[in-house]
Amino acid sequence: MCGIAGLIDLKRQLDGNELALQAKHMADSIRHRGPDTGGQWTDSRSGLALSFRRLAIIDLTQTGHQPMLSGNKRYAIVFNGEIYNFQELRAELVEQGVTFNGTSDTEVMLEGFGRWGVEETVKRLIGMFAVALWDREERRLWLIRDRLGIKPLYFGLVGDHFLFGSELKALRATDGWEPEIDRDAVAAFMRFNYIPAPRSIYKGVYKLPPGSLLSYRPGEEPDVRRYWTMADIALQSRINLPEGKAIGAAEALMRDAVRRRMVADVPLGALLSGGVDSTTVAALMQAESDQPIKTFTIGFEDAQYDEAEDARAVAAHIGSDHTELYLSPNRARDLIPQLPNWYDEPFADSSALPTRLVSQLARNNVTVALSGDGGDEVFFGYNRYVAAEDAWWRMSNMSGWRRNLYATAAESLSVQNWDRLGKLIPESRRPRMLGDKMHKLASVFRQNDQDAIYRRLVSQWDDPGSFLVQGQESFGESWRTAEQIPDFAERMAFLDTVTYLPDDILTKVDRASMSTSLEVRVPLLDHRLIEFAWTLPKHMRIRGSTTKWLLREICYRHVPKEIVDRPKMGFAIPLESWLRGPLYEWAESLLDEQKLEEDGLFDPGPVRAAWNRFLDGDGNLQHGIWGLLQAQAWLERWA
Repeated sequence: MCGIAGLIDLKRQLDGNELALQAKHMADSIRHRGPDTGGQWTDSRSGLALSFRRLAIIDLTQTGHQPMLSGNKRYAIVFNGEIYNFQELRAELVEQGVTFNGTSDTEVMLEGFGRWGVEETVKRLIGMFAVALWDREERRLWLIRDRLGIKPLYFGLVGDHFLFGSELKALRATDGWEPEIDRDAVAAFMRFNYIPAPRSIYKGVYKLPPGSLLSYRPGEEPDVRRYWTMADIALQSRINLPEGKAIGAAEALMRDAVRRRMVADVPLGALLSGGVDSTTVAALMQAESDQPIKTFTIGFEDAQYDEAEDARAVAAHIGSDHTELYLSPNRARDLIPQLPNWYDEPFADSSALPTRLVSQLARNNVTVALSGDGGDEVFFGYNRYVAAEDAWWRMSNMSGWRRNLYATAAESLSVQNWDRLGKLIPESRRPRMLGDKMHKLASVFRQNDQDAIYRRLVSQWDDPGSFLVQGQESFGESWRTAEQIPDFAERMAFLDTVTYLPDDILTKVDRASMSTSLEVRVPLLDHRLIEFAWTLPKHMRIRGSTTKWLLREICYRHVPKEIVDRPKMGFAIPLESWLRGPLYEWAESLLDEQKLEEDGLFDPGPVRAAWNRFLDGDGNLQHGIWGLLQAQAWLERWA
């Protein structure tokens, strides 16, 4: 895992040394992504510079160093990620007469570009990757991002430069750029608590969409096109396989995905929450290892949010070498000011805190960790896939006044009172975070169609624009594509896979882990597994009220059902109580009326009204408030 950056000086005002120095500044700003070594390469005749920071994982020798030139010197590359089938590709290239200097996956990919072409090679890759490739012959820059968006890549035409890098920090490190906030991006952030691709927080700077290639020659417009689309996968015909065959085929793919991701020349382990996804990955890892694997988890003092006991039970069963750490409000308070440094645009998934801590915990022992991220999207694990469909079926038979009556009833108790009431339910059947779920259900009953239900479930505010001084959100291509998917649950899963997964979940994991120089690999997002899962009918993934049916069946082959079958929680933190308690003064200072006025991004009136409503216990507002706080904290750090 590494960090990449670079630039093209469009007016060629910089000489080779100046280009290299500028590129070095860019790479040094993301040194945390690659603390081992760094390097620069320039083509001064074309005004191009590539820069790199390395976290050595495979081929720890100098032959794995980047930037790297192809054997014929035509191509230069910097690459962040891992290619898991590089050994097979290498063997194929050797048969075709290619010789290699080292054993790195970078060199294999680079020689593949020269032998098979850029797009054809990319389609052959199994892995996670963000690539910058310079074709010296055509004077063409290629930027390439993996199919699911596991690895980040930003780019933009900024003044007299074309800039690109793994993080916005790298672009900000260039001389003379004065970035301008994209207020429309802020409007989108206020809805989702993340900025959806292709926008970034800055005007003129974009995220390369997952599954995309960008081709750019100075003097021309950048050409972005897809080499793999989730829409093609979601719209393919379904195949009715016998249950046993489907389970066996899925497990074989998972085992292969896990096995490939266990290849490393450094120590590795697993991030374990005790849920179905991470349990399955850890169990398959242990089945592939002749030594106890290392597993890591974070716990909370608040029992409602604590999964450490569940993870401990899983670790004991599979026989892993397990380490856990508990997160206290005081520890969280110490970490919160660092969030804008890790996520250098506004980002407000509160599970970023425990993700950062578990990454640090793991990094103390290993350099690579596997995680279960992506299981909810691939195997339909989110509660909303069942709850929203059920609510829509019930709503379809109700008049408007009855819907409002149900919604009002659900909102009549505060989140805290619903949670207190939930304690009367036997623990084995008690939904976690009941209050949060009841208030979400109330918002669902006020919607008029399926798409409105989904949009409300993934939104933090009914009217995000009301908080802004200026800015207007828009919905992109993915939302239009989703209209072609007739089934409601499948439509929601598709949208989650192309929006929430890359722009929230994978962004969170990448920045949190890379801030500690830990490489996290996600076997459940192997594109072969995703393509197979979407050939199956929905009942293979959702059966009645049971989510992730297929994944559960695989998990039960390795871990007893009673250990992993429990209400879904997610990697949440007790935001509501923390914001009213130990984090109150920090929050109040950021939402101070005068400060809001001076910062100029948000209208103080609506913000203060929402904050006071939250403090009064009126509504389910903690996640939206967290978004406001993270935007203000980002402004304080970067604006």
